[in-house]
Amino acid sequence: MNNTVKRPLNGGVEDDDEDEADGADLEAWERTYAEDRSWESLQEDESGLLRPIDTTAIHHAQYRRRLRALASTAATARIQKGLIRYLYIVADLSKAASETDLKPSRMAVIGRQVEAFIREFFDQNPLSHIGLVTIKDGIAHCLTELGGSPESHIKALMGKLECSGDASLQNALELVLGYLNQIPSYGHREVLILYSALSTCDPGDLMETIQKCKKSKIRCSVIGLAAEMFICKHLSQETGGTYSVALDESHLKELVLEHAPPPPAIAEYATANLIKMGFPQRAAESAVAICTCHEEARTGGGYTCPRCKVRVCELPTECRICGLTLISSPHLARSYHHLFPIVPFDEVSQTSQNGSSHNFSSDCFGCQQSLLSQGNKPGLSVTCPKCKQQFCLDCDIYIHESLHNCPGCESFRHSNSVTTAQ
Repeated sequence: MNNTVKRPLNGGVEDDDEDEADGADLEAWERTYAEDRSWESLQEDESGLLRPIDTTAIHHAQYRRRLRALASTAATARIQKGLIRYLYIVADLSKAASETDLKPSRMAVIGRQVEAFIREFFDQNPLSHIGLVTIKDGIAHCLTELGGSPESHIKALMGKLECSGDASLQNALELVLGYLNQIPSYGHREVLILYSALSTCDPGDLMETIQKCKKSKIRCSVIGLAAEMFICKHLSQETGGTYSVALDESHLKELVLEHAPPPPAIAEYATANLIKMGFPQRAAESAVAICTCHEEARTGGGYTCPRCKVRVCELPTECRICGLTLISSPHLARSYHHLFPIVPFDEVSQTSQNGSSHNFSSDCFGCQQSLLSQGNKPGLSVTCPKCKQQFCLDCDIYIHESLHNCPGCESFRHSNSVTTAQ
């Protein structure tokens, strides 16, 4: 009888092993769709037609988690942040980047995420600069030098998306180290590495290079696309950076965009520095002058350096003749909000809305759209802890990521100033 009892159990174990083997044959992106089973969440309306799947709440939940993590870090102490950043993005384009566990390949996903990060970085850090470095065939190649033009960086990267050979972490760090050592003391030196390989082929002692980065106050962060590596984790810990391993493309995007806001400044940078900056005027459209950026004569547009009177094409930049940092006043204003960020709004629960509905508005204070969902039931919303005004999810994201001012608090402050004046 024992044999007859064990047979179905053994058979069941074999079936489970077969199911696991079938799951192991699937690619990462295929397993994502198999686990989500998104087709089961489809719903029909009264007429029998399929309703579109609303993913707003999911995206907003991810955004709120990231916002709370940043707020909890800033709440522990008055943390100073570096507004002038010099960041090198190191992309691993070795043969490991040709793996297809991310659709269609790791290399293509890296290209997409770096492009999105560059645009978001300059949107949040208009006074900062970015440079691009790639690793392949055991050699580090500098695609672009430090600059403030997102389009030039993206164009250079998309033209060099080819993977081959092995990765060399030491060669990449040595190359970046040589460039960042020339940065002025007020600039915050950072490196973001997107690493695909599980090994590194180095010509010397990598530990010595890591100590050089630490001595030069270069903050190195690594995002792995394969598995955790000790040397990458050690590099991040020694230099004060972060180390994470991406689970899928959406997780990779979230990890990359976490590096867009300015990180806490290193203790040695906490001292105040006076920086000379110039605010150039827009040149006349009919004026002809030699552009120092492209070293050729151009008609119209551009800006004139207030110190040496040469022409530059775009801002912010550094004058190649006199070395003066050239910016515009909107760039300075957009960097200011990082010093005084808006506190996260409080989520309004369904029970509190139903229990005391007279305290809650049925319209969003920002866009004036209704906060009621189908059936006149209260939908998801947030409220400002200071002015107590209620906002929809879209306005919540827009206020914290783009506007950086609460409309309710600003209107209350304006009404008080008008009353005082009268």
